[in-house]
Amino acid sequence: MPFALQNALIGVHASIPSPPVSYFTLNIFGWTLQIHFYALCIIAGIIVATLMTNHRLTKRGAERWVVVDICIIAVPLAIIGARIFHVLTHPGFYFGPGKNTWNPFEPGSVWAIWEGGIAIFGALIGGAIGAWLGCKWTGVRFSAFADALAPGLILAQAFGRFGNYFNHELFGLPTDLPWGLEIESTNSAFPAGLAPGTLFHPTFLYEVIWNTLGCLFLLWLGRRLRLQWGKLFAVYLIWYGAGRMVWESIRIDPSEIYFGLRTNVWAALFGVVLGIVILFVQTRRHPGFEPSAYQPGREPSDAAVESHNPDDFVDLSEPQSDDDRVEADATSAASRP
Repeated sequence: MPFALQNALIGVHASIPSPPVSYFTLNIFGWTLQIHFYALCIIAGIIVATLMTNHRLTKRGAERWVVVDICIIAVPLAIIGARIFHVLTHPGFYFGPGKNTWNPFEPGSVWAIWEGGIAIFGALIGGAIGAWLGCKWTGVRFSAFADALAPGLILAQAFGRFGNYFNHELFGLPTDLPWGLEIESTNSAFPAGLAPGTLFHPTFLYEVIWNTLGCLFLLWLGRRLRLQWGKLFAVYLIWYGAGRMVWESIRIDPSEIYFGLRTNVWAALFGVVLGIVILFVQTRRHPGFEPSAYQPGREPSDAAVESHNPDDFVDLSEPQSDDDRVEADATSAASRP
């Protein structure tokens, strides 16, 4: 192969280019609407997680699409929580002299979620509150919903990381690895003092791979060990938190630092610890299987059960009283020839 052609081929594969655009426009009745790929990635993740959770929860005996009733509450609260967490952990972006904190019609306000800036840990907190309220409303057992959600949730996070790729954000330290990410030197996040053309670790890609592997692992583990009572969700917290601590530690975007660690490293560490605690406590409290995907007494009579394991059955009926037992014995004796 000619040397010049060889160098050209190496150059093609020596880096990952950033997308040239992050949105497209639509003209609707004279109004120009910007559709950001970031938002589309988030929406795609929500759809995938909803479909997966519905399938898994229905297999446990829940009504079809009851997950939608839960998501009506959980998704908005997750988005709100994600934005609040981001704003609180990046106060220098939104508060102080010269900052547009409250005006939603100017760039940089706390309301401008379309500009990017949401945090998965805030989404988990807000979404958990919403899911708990939704489960109370529908009668679904919260732990059953969480376990059904876990694989789809981490896959949805993989979809969301592509949004960061389109936004040219959240990249890592400089690198000379063949899969280094190209970031334009005019990007406001481009570190001062570095030469144009410097490549960076594609932390979005690392998380995409890690989260996708996590989805496959959770699906396998759920079938293998039949983890219930929130234990599979606990494994999700451990898996995601462990990976996030690594990827977060090589990111160079601005972040608040406490005791030498970025805010999200602490949040990821808390997620790992919480997952371990849930796994330990629930294993001791509930060594068996959940009797139903519903809270006691909330099972709908017309639920479309697609599968049923007799090992999961627990008799929850009230014991007979003495009068009922005497009457039953008398009836049985009278019916004998």
